[in-house]
Amino acid sequence: MRVLYLGTPEFAAVSLRSLLDNGYDICGVFTRPDRPSGRGQRLHAPPVKTLAESRGIRVFQPEKLRAEENRATVENFNPDIIVTAAYGQLVPAWMLRLSRLFPVNMHTSLLPRWRGAAPVARAILGGDAVSGVTTMVMDESLDAGGVLLREEVPISLEATTGELTETLAAAGARLLIKTLEGLQSGKLLPTPQDETLVTWAHKITKSESAVSWERPAMEIHNRIRALNPWPGAVVDFRGEKVNLWRSLPAEDAGNVPPGTLLCVTENALRVACGGAGAIDIFEIQRPGKKRTNGREFASGARLKPGQLLT
Repeated sequence: MRVLYLGTPEFAAVSLRSLLDNGYDICGVFTRPDRPSGRGQRLHAPPVKTLAESRGIRVFQPEKLRAEENRATVENFNPDIIVTAAYGQLVPAWMLRLSRLFPVNMHTSLLPRWRGAAPVARAILGGDAVSGVTTMVMDESLDAGGVLLREEVPISLEATTGELTETLAAAGARLLIKTLEGLQSGKLLPTPQDETLVTWAHKITKSESAVSWERPAMEIHNRIRALNPWPGAVVDFRGEKVNLWRSLPAEDAGNVPPGTLLCVTENALRVACGGAGAIDIFEIQRPGKKRTNGREFASGARLKPGQLLT
């Protein structure tokens, strides 16, 4: 089976590696252009590009996939199937029609819940207990095609967006192989999505970083882990924007003002939250400094129980 693959980050590289290891003929790869990153803002290749080139696969990196000059390139590949995973652009209709079998997209949610750009983070922000991966038939609408296969993945109380994405990448790679096998045999057919159950996973922005101790502990915890690794949850502390990276809900605080330091445990700050709740902050970072645990932070900031973290 000749597969034309579209993907960009490490999540997509996991599935590409699985396809290669299972003997699929990857006739070409489309990925996003190299982007500057890091302190020096040097250009870095997407993980999918790095993997494809290491296996001798032709790589294309158009700024705009819809550009007409890409049509001849895709036609020359004559793919049996087009597969996308976290590519980053909508696939134009003319490209979808070039897939002999159903064109397939792998999405990191249990569609129709969390269509859109940030399904993993939105699931955590929303307090979902379960996430998953879905393979679906691509059409011109965003994540609206018929569902082929789904696999549920539980969301642990500690899981960050980065960690859950890694788990979903492994599940998605397995599901993609099952999907292609089912399509090749002719036994797998799409099931329409229930439009009444659609929710949207809009892109995460830095404007969502701010944490207020007035909010319930579970809501604060979900924000901290949903915004890890990017952009990070932020709280004001002594005129600085301090990042909160890891946490867990704790025992109720009782009748104390939100933001009060209740105690310092072996490696965490315990802080009072809204609704008489409390949260343990296990990993915290001041601007320009390394991440530390809560005890180290309290020691460096000379914090004592009863003080407000403001």
